[in-house]
Amino acid sequence: QVQLVESGGGLVQAGGSLRLSCAASGRTFSTYAMGWFRQAPGKEREFVAAINWSGGSTFYADSVKGRFTISRDNAENTVYLQMNSLTPEDTAVYYCAADKAIRDIVEVNRGDYWGQGTQVTVSS
Repeated sequence: QVQLVESGGGLVQAGGSLRLSCAASGRTFSTYAMGWFRQAPGKEREFVAAINWSGGSTFYADSVKGRFTISRDNAENTVYLQMNSLTPEDTAVYYCAADKAIRDIVEVNRGDYWGQGTQVTVSS
């Protein structure tokens, strides 16, 4: 069992930056691939970024490539999402997820465990 708690969301002006964190419980964090998803009002949940268990492989949605960076610290049981050059289109609730298979995160928008989400609002 893995429990995930996101933090770091908030209100930021367009062009600004935020860093989201997702803290995981349990001693098996390093065996899971991790991902970030987001859901805007009236829209379906969409994949944002993923990272494999070691941090050696990362994947990004086209909409965030070059602006967002996912990273993890297995010693701290935490995954991060650094978001730069934010636009109002990035406004959404951001969720982190853990899954044994990174393919599930990237290709199927699936996760074994999910956090409760953190709101990111970008004003124009």
